[in-house]
Formats: sequence, structure tokens, C-alpha cells
Amino acid sequence: MGRLVGTISRGLRAPIIKQGDDISVFTVDAVLAAAESENIVLRDRDVVAITESIVARAQGNYATIDDIAADVKKKYGENTIGLIFPILSRNRFSVCLKGIARGAKKIVLMFSYPSDEVGNHFIDYDLLDEKGVNPWTDILTEAEFTEKFGNPIHVFTGVNYIEYYSQLIREQGAEVEVVFANNPTAILKYTDCVLNCDIHTRMRTKKLLKKAGAKIVYGMDEILTTSINGSGYNSDYGLLGSNKATEDSVKLFPRDCKELVVKIQKMLKDKTGKNIEVMVYGDGAFKDPVGKIWELADPVVSPGYTDGLDGTPNEIKLKYLADNDLADLKGEELQKAVTEAIKSKDSDLKGQMITQGTTPRRLTDLIGSLCDLTSGSGDKGTPIILIQGYFDNYIDE
Repeated sequence: MGRLVGTISRGLRAPIIKQGDDISVFTVDAVLAAAESENIVLRDRDVVAITESIVARAQGNYATIDDIAADVKKKYGENTIGLIFPILSRNRFSVCLKGIARGAKKIVLMFSYPSDEVGNHFIDYDLLDEKGVNPWTDILTEAEFTEKFGNPIHVFTGVNYIEYYSQLIREQGAEVEVVFANNPTAILKYTDCVLNCDIHTRMRTKKLLKKAGAKIVYGMDEILTTSINGSGYNSDYGLLGSNKATEDSVKLFPRDCKELVVKIQKMLKDKTGKNIEVMVYGDGAFKDPVGKIWELADPVVSPGYTDGLDGTPNEIKLKYLADNDLADLKGEELQKAVTEAIKSKDSDLKGQMITQGTTPRRLTDLIGSLCDLTSGSGDKGTPIILIQGYFDNYIDE
């Protein structure tokens, strides 16, 4: 055990990037400048990660509510739209909702309850029990919901999302009717033309709706998959992963991220001689224990990464070794035994007891979550993350 420091995650400050800037040059320059400024020695298998926000901004991947409305109108015509399972977020959904409503005559807005998909709660589960409501079977009108639960205010934002979303729809000239249900097919009592807004369960939702006889079914991932009148677009995720840019426009999830990270990796190799992994990251994948919000409102943590970041960790649990197999050892003898166990571990430890308590999630999800926590979501000004030592283990020098 020579080196006494393991993983280091650094947020790199960089100039504000604008539409049309070369994000690859911007990233490489920022990494090299930080390395020189802080005397950082770059190594093979370091990780450089770029937040999706600046990638999309450089690409100019924006769309207006008129662009969204045009695509919705094209897909749904004059039909009443059943808009189901929206997340409760001004940043993530409000501008998208404006565009959808502008392209519709009437919307039946169906919320999931007691929370949205990513954990924003209307009410607590205990209140459901108190009122005798079964969220898996009971379909509630807005009046029934209000009678039982009042007018719930979001604990963090202070917003009544039922009123807020209804108002946004009306302001765009559409009628709105609000219902609450968790079975996606419940919307078919009101209309057979559905736009499902769920993120990670969207494929199952579409399948259930089509099987139940829905006439028109699209997901948010199918709105703005191509450019509308010169707008931005995302062929893989549509409106999913978008964020509010202005009151009338959204920044979409970035495109062509695989090509970008490969290009940056090559540029870094040419400049440093090191094989550095590169990824684009969005939301991390973790849950807040107080607010109960699951952070991942993007469709994926990483929309693009180099091949060396594919897969999952293959680690043994040192605590398990120390408490079980090597419980009778101490000092130098224990050190040698741990070293040998790490050296001789199988290339695939899946299913072995010695891995219990490790985190066998995808590397991109783990590293992306670390990046999201490092960069923050406010005014830190560190849209590029440099991670060193992530792939080291206890015996690496």
C-alpha cells in the first residue's frame, strides 16, 4: 500500500459556454489548464466528464413552445389528449406542458399519486391509509382528491402543482380536466389518445395502453425527435431530459454524445499521451432520504461514454474479508492476505458472497452520480469533472 489517497473528484472551473462553441476544444483546454494550474499529473484511466447542459448549449439544441405545439398538433390533431404521469417540476415540465397545451384543444391531466415517478410527493402514504384510499386501484377526480387531501403544497418548492399545471394549460387556450390514478389504462375512460410523460417506465406504459385499445399513443421521448421548423431535437429521447431555458423554450438533452466523447478522448491522448475515459453526464441516480426525491429525471445518467466505462465494478468487500475469511489475522499478516485476495480475485465475482455490500451498478451510473454531486446544480461553475483513482484498489501503487 504505497499511495495513501484513493479516488479524487475535482470540479473544474471553465468559461461560460455559448451556442456554437466547440465543446471538444473547450473541454480539453479546461482539463489541461486545470492540470497545469493545480500541478495535477494526468494518468491512464482518469475520467473526464462533461455535464449534458453545456453540451446541449454548445449544440444549440433548443426548442420553443411553438415547436412543441406543432409536433403535438401533427400527432394528435383535434383529439382530446390524455396527458398522464407528469413529473412535478417547474424546471423539467412546465415549459413542455405549455407547448403540449398550445397544440391541444382539451387535456385530461392524469397525475400519479401519492407521488410522481421521481418521488415528488403530493401526500404521504400514511394519509392514504388514514383516508382508506388504495392508490393502485382507486381513480379520483380532482374534487374527490381535494375533498380527501386538501390542496397539497410541495414541501420544497411551495407550489400547488394541481393548480399550477391546470393554470398553464388554460393560459395556452386549452380546456383541462384533472384525475388521479396509477394504472395508465385508467385514462381510457376519458380519451383514447394518450401522451405518457413517465420516464423510466415509459415503455411498459405504452405497451399497456396499446394492449388496452388506445388509438394514439406517444411518449415524451417521441415528441421532437426531428427538427420542427429548424428547432433542436433529440432522435433518441425527444423531450425527455429537457430543462427550462426561458419561459417559452427548453434546452433538450444533447445529441451525438458518443461521437463527442470519442473525439475528446483522442484529443486528450494526442495532448497528454494518456488513455483518459470521457463521458457526458446528466442527473445522478440517488434518492434524497428527507424529501424522498429520486434525482434521476433524465432518461439516462450518461447519454454518451467511451468504451472503457462500459460494465460494472468487480470488487470484493474488504470488511467481509476482515470479519470472516481473515478474522484471525492482524497486522502485516492481514495486510498480505488482503493483498493476495485482491490479486487472485475472479474476473467475474457476480453471485459470490465476498461481493455482498458492494455496489454492482453500471459504472456510468456510479461515476455520473459522483459527477452530479461534485458539480452541483447551482453557481459552482464547474461543468467539467476530473476523476482520478476511481479504478484503483487497495493494493495499487
